[in-house]
Amino acid sequence: MIEAITLDQMRTLVAAVDEGSFSAAGRKIGRAQSVVSQTIAGLETQLKLRLFNREGRYPVPTEAGRVLAQEGRTVLRQAGQFRARARDLASGIEPEVSIAIDEMFPVEILTAAIADFSANFPDTLLRVQVEGLGAVIQPVLDKRCSIAVAAAAQLFSPELETTLLLSTRLTLVASPGHPLAMTSAPISMRQLSGHVQLVLADKSELSQGQQFGVIASKVWRLTDLGMKHAFLKAGLGWGSMPLPMVRADLANGNLIELDTERGVWEEGDQIRMSALHRRDFPPGPAGRWLIANLRDQAMKSSLSN
Repeated sequence: MIEAITLDQMRTLVAAVDEGSFSAAGRKIGRAQSVVSQTIAGLETQLKLRLFNREGRYPVPTEAGRVLAQEGRTVLRQAGQFRARARDLASGIEPEVSIAIDEMFPVEILTAAIADFSANFPDTLLRVQVEGLGAVIQPVLDKRCSIAVAAAAQLFSPELETTLLLSTRLTLVASPGHPLAMTSAPISMRQLSGHVQLVLADKSELSQGQQFGVIASKVWRLTDLGMKHAFLKAGLGWGSMPLPMVRADLANGNLIELDTERGVWEEGDQIRMSALHRRDFPPGPAGRWLIANLRDQAMKSSLSN
């Protein structure tokens, strides 16, 4: 009967449509392939509808399967909001807020928001995890963190609700002794490509097969932005850095901003930082307050600069 359809059946249908195979859907929701197949078959029997064509190697959603998967996403999101509201009503403020922060996010904005959070939610514990690229997003997708503040918009998933916090400029820099710093400006793509480029490596698998801002033929990958900063100042290569993090180095001459030819860097010179949470696992009152305060602190910072 249609009335007996469960959220688990909807979750399985959505996963099967999104992932393109029953085995991949099983990995996503933590079920065996056989269980996914049986669940879909049972749902088809209840609905008296064929949701997948199974003639080929992989099951292909029918039009009915795609339409009902979209409806299922809406129901699952509403169910997540229902659970969050029930949790708030039952226990009040959540006992702990866990947040993953992109290491490029301005630390002064974060500390100001955390100071306000501590004053407003003195009994709520805070767990902060600092990562880069997809490793910021993965803990939220895995439900190990309720909130993330991330910059890699290319890796954002439809499962995530996003709130834009700020935009900041990325600038290409090198040490004063680096050959590129002594090259007559403007610097060409060919000249950049001839020297080691320092780039951030993703500790997650979300960006597998993707390149972000890679220009040079020889690349050194580092998993820590602080280490990249140190390598740049030591003259071990050139690379991009958030302008607020190197403004003092540019002022005192520890780093030089590279002046490139038009079209070399314009497309990648801005990063947008957003707060993220799963649509089906929204944060409670304290987490929502923290997101709003991060946005307010970012706005204050942009007005004062």
